[in-house]
Amino acid sequence: MSFFQSLAAAFKGEPVTPRAPLGRSFVSPWVEAFDGRGVAGTRTPIHYPTAIREAYLRNPVAQRAVRLVAEGVGSAPVRASHPELAVLIAATSAGQALLETLASQLLLHGNGYVQVLRDAEGNPAELFALRPERVTIVPDATGWPAAFLYKVGERSLTIDAVDDLGLPNLIHIRSYHPGDDHYGAGCLEAADEAVALHNAAARWNRALLENAARPSGALVYDPGEPGAALSADQFERIRAELASAFSGQANAGRPMLLEGGLKWQAMALTPADMDFATLKAAAARDIALAFGVPPMLIGLPGDSTYANYREANRALWRLTLLPLAAKILDALGEGLAPWFADASLAVDVDGIPALAEDRERLWSQVNAADFLSADEKRALLGIAPVQP
Repeated sequence: MSFFQSLAAAFKGEPVTPRAPLGRSFVSPWVEAFDGRGVAGTRTPIHYPTAIREAYLRNPVAQRAVRLVAEGVGSAPVRASHPELAVLIAATSAGQALLETLASQLLLHGNGYVQVLRDAEGNPAELFALRPERVTIVPDATGWPAAFLYKVGERSLTIDAVDDLGLPNLIHIRSYHPGDDHYGAGCLEAADEAVALHNAAARWNRALLENAARPSGALVYDPGEPGAALSADQFERIRAELASAFSGQANAGRPMLLEGGLKWQAMALTPADMDFATLKAAAARDIALAFGVPPMLIGLPGDSTYANYREANRALWRLTLLPLAAKILDALGEGLAPWFADASLAVDVDGIPALAEDRERLWSQVNAADFLSADEKRALLGIAPVQP
């Protein structure tokens, strides 16, 4: 039930039912679309566990793209307004870097849930990233999230959004979803078709190699006599000979001797006819595009968009890593603000080697501006003014 449906139900006095879990079937709604024939149809929502198995665990392009972004966000230097806040952000979550884990979850699932674990005095002691496919948002009568249901197998735990003092128990970070009020949309949802296409091409190539790199075909019996056919014994003998002597990698290139009116007729397109190299390259580029990674950085050929790896790496930081890191850090800073006055978290751009040339150019331009005072120059460079 969406926010507006929940709101309408509340005014009518009807009970409000919680949303179904996003993790098990990716229940974000899909808008009807028209296919090429002009017939309205709906796209089946992807199943998240299957999608991550096919993309992250079995597809090298998707996994490399996700790890490139997530590890870049996790390695970014962070400036914190409080030392304790910096320690919380730099800590690990279940043995994994917090920022890297959240970046991966946002890319794949579109949602990140951070539980704020507290010490005996009620102060944040650890930030724990929950697996997003196990979390269900439970809205209140007005449609706003009131609690989060975390389910593992048959066991479930209800986490209130805020405690009795109004302090948050859980921080929800989500990507934008135009058709959902509570859950975000991950990049994996857009890359699902490209991943399926890339994996299908890889499986077809493997099956072709296992069949001695020959496309499937048929032996046609044509002795030139109308109505002639093989006997049952002849049919079984030929099938056994084909299976034992001409199938598999060990029999690759073995010549076949046809007799008695037998002719070989191919029944499948060859790899050249299907243009598999171009097909896989196009699918790989779509996967990289969905995750915001320049194709050059994951070794895709034929990419002349960037002059060199340095320019592509700079584009990755400017267009993908910094915006994603800012989204995560802003959400964490806002959620931890009740414990830290003027909480501020930001990426230290000066500490990123890939952006050193940009920073050097900015420093030169600001230094050459004679009409600016020293404090104004420091402000433009993000440096605190000199204390009198």
